[in-house]
Amino acid sequence: MKDAFVMNQRQRFQATMHYQPRDRAPIYDFNFWEETLVIWHDQGLPDDVNCDNSDDFFGMDSFHHTGATVDLAPAFETLVIEDRGDHEIIQQPDGVRVLRKKFMGSIPQHVGHLLVDRDSWRKHYVPRLDPDNPARYPANWEERVKAWKKPDRDNVLVLPGGSLYGRLRDWMGLENLSLVLYDDPAWFEEMVETLANCTIGTLTRILETGVQFDACGMWEDMAYNAGPLMSVRHFKQYLVPHYRRITDLLYRYGVDVIWLDCDGNIEKLVPHWLEAGVNCMFPLEVGTWGADPVAYRKQYGKDLLLMGGFDKHILARTKEDIAREIDRLTPLVEEGGYIGFCDHRVPPDVPLDNYMFYLETVREVWGKGINLKPMHPLEKESTH
Repeated sequence: MKDAFVMNQRQRFQATMHYQPRDRAPIYDFNFWEETLVIWHDQGLPDDVNCDNSDDFFGMDSFHHTGATVDLAPAFETLVIEDRGDHEIIQQPDGVRVLRKKFMGSIPQHVGHLLVDRDSWRKHYVPRLDPDNPARYPANWEERVKAWKKPDRDNVLVLPGGSLYGRLRDWMGLENLSLVLYDDPAWFEEMVETLANCTIGTLTRILETGVQFDACGMWEDMAYNAGPLMSVRHFKQYLVPHYRRITDLLYRYGVDVIWLDCDGNIEKLVPHWLEAGVNCMFPLEVGTWGADPVAYRKQYGKDLLLMGGFDKHILARTKEDIAREIDRLTPLVEEGGYIGFCDHRVPPDVPLDNYMFYLETVREVWGKGINLKPMHPLEKESTH
């Protein structure tokens, strides 16, 4: 390998997502359940490894975010409303009250919402979606911008792309939001437009700094195992035009990798996201419906970029199963436009020994052992 072809993380990401020559494939992960690392501490992972520093410990490439937010600003105060032993009722930063398990919990159960009607929307939420609020930017914003403009910058900078549906579903609850869509579609559209305006206003200020950003990440989680949580007709009517407004802005400033994080079966939505300028699916959850990055590439060709798509359940099986899936995905990795990693945060049922085998194997097979960040050693042999 010629020294001239040694790449930094940013160059490698850009080359991969544009099907260009590169030194190796990027090695990423979508991070871990907090409980996963707690359990792994008993299996040999050093106690000081957490979700914030795990990339460095495991020797993985990293994304860097701007520190700006297109979400609620300011957020609501996090409060413990009631302690129920191994459960508790809390008010979250989005204003929703939930019942959650203190350890090894999954999706918390909603028990109350501040957003219930137009009045509560305009009182509690609209003021927190002002794109001109200075609180949307970190205190050292100018310092960050100056550092990002350096020509030798090597970090992959990701813009916040927001949400048009997923946040509303969180704030109101799925059933309530679904009823609004039919009972008061004008209000539904008002809320979607307000979210889009907040994202566009915030992104405009960020993009006008003159920094060249590498990607933008959106989030929705608007599907389940059988398909989308709203009809495709409504999706095209209410969401696609506002996605297009956001992506048009990004493309004007040279940001042409725009991913969307949506769990569940997204098969019916993918072509419409592509139509709206969203060109990358992340983390492509496999699920019981059997989503497959190889099949997606065959269906959409190189127009659709992909990230994730390594079935998390396989990571909990045998090492032979893990190696077989790595081999199956290798041609897609080598083609480009795809970065393979676990199809969501690595769950607690994956043994540390399995994960280390997975990581060591992809570093050799996908990373070809070239220009890799060093992996730190475990404290002791896994007892799993």
